[in-house]
Amino acid sequence: MRAWQIFIRGMAMGAADLVPGISGGTIAFITGIYERLINALRAFDWRLYRVWKNQGWKGVWQAVDGSFLVSLLAGILTVMLLLAHLISWILTNYPQQLNGFFFGLVAGSAFIISRQVAQWTLLRLLFMFMGGIFASFLSLLLPSLGQVNETTFFFAGMIAICAMILPGISGSFLLLVMGLYGPFVEAIKNLEIVLLLPFIGGALVGLLAFSHILGWLFDHFKAITFATLFGFVVASLQHIWPWQLLQRYRLDEQGKVIPLDTQVLLPWHYFEITSEPSNLISVVTSMLLGLLLVLYLSTRKN
Repeated sequence: MRAWQIFIRGMAMGAADLVPGISGGTIAFITGIYERLINALRAFDWRLYRVWKNQGWKGVWQAVDGSFLVSLLAGILTVMLLLAHLISWILTNYPQQLNGFFFGLVAGSAFIISRQVAQWTLLRLLFMFMGGIFASFLSLLLPSLGQVNETTFFFAGMIAICAMILPGISGSFLLLVMGLYGPFVEAIKNLEIVLLLPFIGGALVGLLAFSHILGWLFDHFKAITFATLFGFVVASLQHIWPWQLLQRYRLDEQGKVIPLDTQVLLPWHYFEITSEPSNLISVVTSMLLGLLLVLYLSTRKN
């Protein structure tokens, strides 16, 4: 795979990570670079010292798949810097259509993930339900880190990055629940280095630690891991369903509403209850576009 192809995939991952609802891990999975990404991250361990001692920096670069990681990271950072304003504007003005598009993406990725489980046993079904239960109660399990400072951004980076590399789990959604999504987007838009550097530091720590755990799970319990992810992805669809009624929330330090619990509604019920337009045609069109895009990308991984 050429550098520009990896860069484009990185841009797609970065765009996904900016939106609460879909993860960069989902994009990596459906574009065929997920296992390569995990293996590259797992290479950062104590054995690198031995590689450096015997083969020098060139050996280290090859061991960690340096060209791949740099191209991917460049794409992620580029799109985050370029699209932070645009994503923020779309979220404000067209939230239903955007959620519809990402609902289609996530639904398609759930189908692709399910194909990684060759045979559904009772144990794998049990882990699938456990993944679904965890996704359903995610907002209750996360801490509130609403205070904006370097320390909270460091821990937010650790938590969010773990979700960003898992298919189906949105790091931005976790930031939203923790009360730091708005400040994070503003920090990117305004290039607030004093907050972004701790976030990046926390992300690096979390990324290197969690990639080893995830890699070990794929090596020893691949089918069970994918079954759990499938359950999580299916259950997480409720968080990005375009027609929802807010039932429980809290306010962050800036007075902004952070949704904690919502009721999923059918589009015609949504109009009856809220008196707001359901935008059914445009939202369903966005869903189909997202679904077809995933299915298309899954057939063109190289």
